[in-house]
Amino acid sequence: MSLNKKKGSGGGPLLFIIISLVLIVASGFLLFNWEKYLQKGLDLEGGVYVLLEAKSVDDAEEDYDAIQRAMTIIRSRIDELGVAEPVLQREGERRIRIELPGIEDQAQAMELIGRTAQLTFVSPEEEVLLTGANLKTAYFTRGQYNEPIVALEFDEEGTEKFAQATEKYLNQRIFIFLDEDPVSAPTVQSVINDGKPIITGIPTAEEAENIALLLRSGALPVELEELETRSVGPLLGENALKLSFYAGITGLLLVMLYMLIFYRFAGYVSVVSLIVYLALIFLILSWFGATITLPGIAGLILSIGMAVDANILIFERIKEELQKGRTTLTAINAGFERAFSAILDANVTTAIAGLVLFLVASGSVRGFAVVLLIGILASLFSAFFLTRFLLRLAARSRMIKTPRYLGLKEV
Repeated sequence: MSLNKKKGSGGGPLLFIIISLVLIVASGFLLFNWEKYLQKGLDLEGGVYVLLEAKSVDDAEEDYDAIQRAMTIIRSRIDELGVAEPVLQREGERRIRIELPGIEDQAQAMELIGRTAQLTFVSPEEEVLLTGANLKTAYFTRGQYNEPIVALEFDEEGTEKFAQATEKYLNQRIFIFLDEDPVSAPTVQSVINDGKPIITGIPTAEEAENIALLLRSGALPVELEELETRSVGPLLGENALKLSFYAGITGLLLVMLYMLIFYRFAGYVSVVSLIVYLALIFLILSWFGATITLPGIAGLILSIGMAVDANILIFERIKEELQKGRTTLTAINAGFERAFSAILDANVTTAIAGLVLFLVASGSVRGFAVVLLIGILASLFSAFFLTRFLLRLAARSRMIKTPRYLGLKEV
């Protein structure tokens, strides 16, 4: 059994040490600060879960379109609430699932999500003079006495209609309704020709902001029935996160210890590769703006096992090449080549299952599939690029002095 005895190249042991330490420190920093750049899902952060069902209309195509438009409007309302990483998905033909992690005022959220927000201006004889269909924008501001008001701006058609209404009912009241709730009943003091009326008589600034938000996002095109609303307390999420974190760390340390005991120097390389692999997953999730959930953590733990399996398979193939009497560098190259097809087949079959889950499932199952798929790609990169690079660098630097460094017992 022979090892490479030629003069080393590639920067020597110092270069290997520097590269491996930089990778460990940088990846460790990224992992310990993951909460700063990754959002936590409803099961970890706490918040509100809502399931809505739209009442069907006669035409199936119009029904589908109405629900899609309702989801767009709800999304715009949620975005203006400032909720971090909300989940808004269609379930079945007429149901909409909404998850709002980290929200504090759940009653306010439900009010904004579910209201139809139909604005109407009604005459003293109860004639509808104008609706929100001609509304261009609405925003919260304050009047001359610092009272909260909502300023409106109509389009050209709405401006003309409103001018006619204020002229016809000068010195009379025009009643303003939001859905079926009276908002204001101002007396028309002058003809408004610019299409920019204001809504007064709103008790608080918060309510004025909410009304403006609803009017800006528009009326829901279909009536939604609330089927289920669940609150998830942050304490439950925090405990679940801690338990998952401790379980993951414990399992990871045991895996690393196993690799160090059985593969020695190669085990150290696999530990570096595994740490970088984890950091890479979190980096990709952050780049995609993903939300981490408990099923996602489960997918991450599963992908860790696959990454370790890939390293074990590679190391065993290298050991077989060393037993044939090959030099260290030749054995490393041959070991990676022999292991490639088996590792690729295993990952491809798992990726197919993950892709099917992503396409047909929804919610937390889909999150599991996303993390699993990202983990597969990251494990292939770490095994065939990073692990190979570090082992080849160590071999060229003559750091691998005997087969024992790669876990092979010398006879």
